[in-house]
Amino acid sequence: MKTTSFQVKTGSKPAIVDITDHVETFVSGEGDGLVSVSLPHATAGLALMELGSGSEDDLWDRLEFMLPRDHHYRHSHGSAGHGAAHVLPAFIAPTLTLPVIGGEVSLGTWQRIAIIDPNVDNPTRDIVLAFLPSG
Repeated sequence: MKTTSFQVKTGSKPAIVDITDHVETFVSGEGDGLVSVSLPHATAGLALMELGSGSEDDLWDRLEFMLPRDHHYRHSHGSAGHGAAHVLPAFIAPTLTLPVIGGEVSLGTWQRIAIIDPNVDNPTRDIVLAFLPSG
């Protein structure tokens, strides 16, 4: 199994960050197998989604509806909305496993791999990638 890790700056406001290019570079030329993308944090997740078309704002609107930042959470330390950020990974998982075919991640035409990070208390995120070749 081949592994690597890298960091991404998500900043001081809720962010959606495209990491597709990192994942594609990691598996380039590797043949067939599976790539695991892991975000080892308790307040962010990973999603496959179209980016740059307004989907980001739509996602934030839905998340605010489902997990309002001003709601009173039992887990309440940190900035406003920190409790909501801790609930997010139950809906947007912090891991993805994707097929790799001929050294390319198998994604749909508009699919991108994105970090969904509502937590302004942690502006740097770690990503762990693992490639498991077939056979």
